[in-house]
Amino acid sequence: MSTPHPSDAEAVAVSALEWLLATARPTGSGLAWTTRPSDDELNPSLYSGTAGVVPALLEAERHFGDARYGDAAMRGARSIAAAVGGWELSSLYFGLTGMAVALRAVHERLGDAAAGAAATRALGLVRSRFDGTRWGPQFDLLGGNAGVALGALATGDVELAVLAVTPYTATPETTRAGVHGETRVGRPARLHHFSHGTLGVVHALAAVGRAADRADLIELAAAGAADVVARNEAGPEGFLVPHSDPQDQPERNERYSYGWCNGPAGDAQAFRLLGEVLGGPAWSALTDRCWHTLTHSGLPRRLRPGFWDNSGRCCGTAGVLAFACDRYVEHGDGLDFAQVLVADLLARATGDTAGARWSNTEHRTAPSTLEPTPGWAMGNAGIVRELLRFARIGTGADPGYAVTWPDHPATSRRRSC
Repeated sequence: MSTPHPSDAEAVAVSALEWLLATARPTGSGLAWTTRPSDDELNPSLYSGTAGVVPALLEAERHFGDARYGDAAMRGARSIAAAVGGWELSSLYFGLTGMAVALRAVHERLGDAAAGAAATRALGLVRSRFDGTRWGPQFDLLGGNAGVALGALATGDVELAVLAVTPYTATPETTRAGVHGETRVGRPARLHHFSHGTLGVVHALAAVGRAADRADLIELAAAGAADVVARNEAGPEGFLVPHSDPQDQPERNERYSYGWCNGPAGDAQAFRLLGEVLGGPAWSALTDRCWHTLTHSGLPRRLRPGFWDNSGRCCGTAGVLAFACDRYVEHGDGLDFAQVLVADLLARATGDTAGARWSNTEHRTAPSTLEPTPGWAMGNAGIVRELLRFARIGTGADPGYAVTWPDHPATSRRRSC
């Protein structure tokens, strides 16, 4: 596998953007996307719908200086705004909070006042739906309070962020090393990682604690992290914690994962933030151990069915690439591995006159090749953002994003790239 040049990543990203634009559905209010191109129902969410596509378009608008992408982002924002009043979910990744994040980004980057007003309206609905404890059965980052808090911070609403994390202060269970808690109503297992588990809650507590000057929230975040750290099974050099204890849905979930959602690629983001908030060498050492495990895991090779079947930002290669680029910016040791990851993404892309896109694999179904999707989590939008960032890093350009993701701390450049 040859070493990819930044221009190679950029070219595939352009082709992937063409596919994104081709799969958009014109609506009376703008542009919208479905979860899969074969679906009929429009999806405005951040995880797998229009709100996740819009930041990728804003990334392309800034990266290339091409107003066509900005226009598509504004049209996408109009369809999100039109969906606000009828959307029943409130969370960051599946609901109104994530929609508000995308709308606010369009307002701030492109000066679209209507998008800003729609973001405010969406967050007002979120606030009105709070029952005093939560917004639904989930109590995690993807679908619950932690995500609402991070989305609120990203849109400048510190008061809502504090409201969202306060219930965590009443619910933690003391463990031998720290605390953990329920992340979904009725779930007997305790999950440990970023998307559905303790470290996602830790991330929100630390971020809100810093923004609101609340030492109690930061202290609780550190105690939650301590519980997860005590579960490490990779020895002193690495970091690998089981998905959950007892194992949640073992027929579906691998005991150990490596991506953003349930593995070291996401765990490291919590440790990066704790390092910023608390200081000291311990958090940087934990980030180093996550890096060690990822670079010695064998990925992105598909070592066996189910080991590494996803190229996307949530559960796959693009999410690890985000961390690898963080490493290069902050420590200077991630570029070689980032190149391996990008080479794999380029090799796995399907490219034709329709544009580039990625098909993930589900080894437990037949056929096992899944339909390509446009969204952030599993599809083109999440991959495009990381390919464009890699291309900028490779040419010494700004390694930041056009839109800072609510749960991904911005990097601090510590060396000349």
